[in-house]
Amino acid sequence: MITVLRLGRLAYRWAHLLQRRLVAARQADRVGDVLLVVEHPPVITLGRGGGTEDLRVGADRLAALGVGLELTERGGRATYHGPGQLVFYPIFKLSPGRLHDFLWALEEAAIRTLARYGIAAGRDPEHPGVWVGREKVAAVGLAVSRDVTFHGLALNVAPDLGHFGLIVPCGLADRGVTSMARILGRAPGMLGVERAFCEELGAILGRSWQVGFQEAPWLVAPAPTGAAVARLEGLFRRERLHTVCEEALCPNIGECWGGGTATFMLLGDVCTRHCRFCAVASGRPGAPDPLEPYRVARAAARLGLRHVVVTSVARDDLPDGGAGQFAATIRAVRERLPHATVEVLIPDFGGSVRALELVVAARPDVLNHNVETVPRLYPVIQPRKDYRRALGVLAYAHRAGLKTKSGVILGMGETRGEVIGVLEDLRRFGCHIVTLGQYLQPTDRHLEVAEYIHPVEFEWYREVALAMGFEEAAAGPLVRSSYRAGELLRTALGR
Repeated sequence: MITVLRLGRLAYRWAHLLQRRLVAARQADRVGDVLLVVEHPPVITLGRGGGTEDLRVGADRLAALGVGLELTERGGRATYHGPGQLVFYPIFKLSPGRLHDFLWALEEAAIRTLARYGIAAGRDPEHPGVWVGREKVAAVGLAVSRDVTFHGLALNVAPDLGHFGLIVPCGLADRGVTSMARILGRAPGMLGVERAFCEELGAILGRSWQVGFQEAPWLVAPAPTGAAVARLEGLFRRERLHTVCEEALCPNIGECWGGGTATFMLLGDVCTRHCRFCAVASGRPGAPDPLEPYRVARAAARLGLRHVVVTSVARDDLPDGGAGQFAATIRAVRERLPHATVEVLIPDFGGSVRALELVVAARPDVLNHNVETVPRLYPVIQPRKDYRRALGVLAYAHRAGLKTKSGVILGMGETRGEVIGVLEDLRRFGCHIVTLGQYLQPTDRHLEVAEYIHPVEFEWYREVALAMGFEEAAAGPLVRSSYRAGELLRTALGR
């Protein structure tokens, strides 16, 4: 089975980093054969066969045009990548001596894809790639490490062909470059071309293919059993407290409760919103309990917590959205456990700055507000939230001098490039700590899982986040926004 991973639009450096991680994983048989599909922002890459002599302008001019420049370990010479060009990076383990056969298969898949659109393309016996007459429509350049391929083939669907004038493409000054859009007089849909290429490559290799990992044998968590779990369950029942561990069906409840920790959930167990990924019940909640903050503090003291995490359901029915309950709980915990750190995972309070200020004024050690997903999916997954407003909550807390944190759930239909875009936004708006975890469908009534994110990809996300400047990042299939929150804060403070 070939697993196709859609990266969307992604900077070359991050895609190359993912390739390297997947190559190592494929060598160790942690993953099967993977085909990455990506569009890059404008960038020129130089292969082993040629360097800066293929550039027609200097680095300063490229920078002014917003075109990047990258040295690579692939074969070939200078080539251009940009929006409108589909790049296919196969991370395949080959049998010895099969490299040229595989290179032929990539070219053949492109030739057959073009034929579906009525374009007669072929090979040049002297030069690699796919050609229409004397113009190249697809460039190919592979690298191999311990029998595993990376880099690959770039098919010009509808790129800005003017950017190819910045280089001598593939070192061939007497040849031209073309695209499907130029030949057809229209730009075909990128998804249609992508699918056609995957179908043709699968047919040539005699392999089936799928988009994303559709099974996840790595999703294993300990069951919530044992004396420690029973102790916490009894304590929460006696104190009439709710936890997000139970209400959100958290997969880590066995580990966390077994370790004597939990995340308290204020204001009941009924939410006024209905997000399609969340297991918490929605409906009409009851009135706030003014004694709840003190019971939370008492329970935290009995557990001997060094780091207390508090969240809540969304309460759009309350004038302050529940902000006052958060502030009262922070103060109660501070009084009962003066040496403990306090983290709050808050809703957006409907955009009320006055409500947010109530929480900020109570000075939690960490203010967490989850963006949850990429902007494109907000109308589908959480229509009553606003992406820019979520970033605004974090920016406000950051300006107030608080440590800020946010979380993203993956596997709901986003591309990798969109997730990287969210991470960039979070850093720009002052977020210090980020968590990334796998979406798991709570019931048949909730959004289906689009794909399972491989642990290798989560490792890549963490590496990217730290390279962006996050103080700490937790990324893994079972990571949730409050997972090992105390450890995460201590690590962030130590950086």
